[in-house]
Amino acid sequence: MANPTVEQFSKDSADALSKSAEAAKKMMNDSSNTLTESGKGSAAAVTDLTKAYQELAAKNVKNLTAAMEALVAVKSPTEFMELQQKLIKDGVEAAVQDSRHIAELTKVVFTAAFEPVKTQIEAAQKNLQK
Repeated sequence: MANPTVEQFSKDSADALSKSAEAAKKMMNDSSNTLTESGKGSAAAVTDLTKAYQELAAKNVKNLTAAMEALVAVKSPTEFMELQQKLIKDGVEAAVQDSRHIAELTKVVFTAAFEPVKTQIEAAQKNLQK
């Protein structure tokens, strides 16, 4: 007959290995699901960011064309200087506004990509503290 201590040790070891394997499987499934969720969210946000860049490029071409037409139509050096100053001022204001919009969309991309991962890490930390 086998020693009861050896049998109990073997059983306890097998149980511990089984629990570890189940925990690892759950962790892998959770990681896979998190990556899928992260990918879907960031893909939509990247699409929005790409669209914003395309709209910005189209707007800039339109503004440049209008500015060139206005500069060509001036009648005097004074009028040219005034128009040039106005175009510079308007261009700087538009660039600041556009960069804020792009920065916000970029923030959304990174939030969409990393929020699911952050949530999973926080959940794993809570499980470790138990």
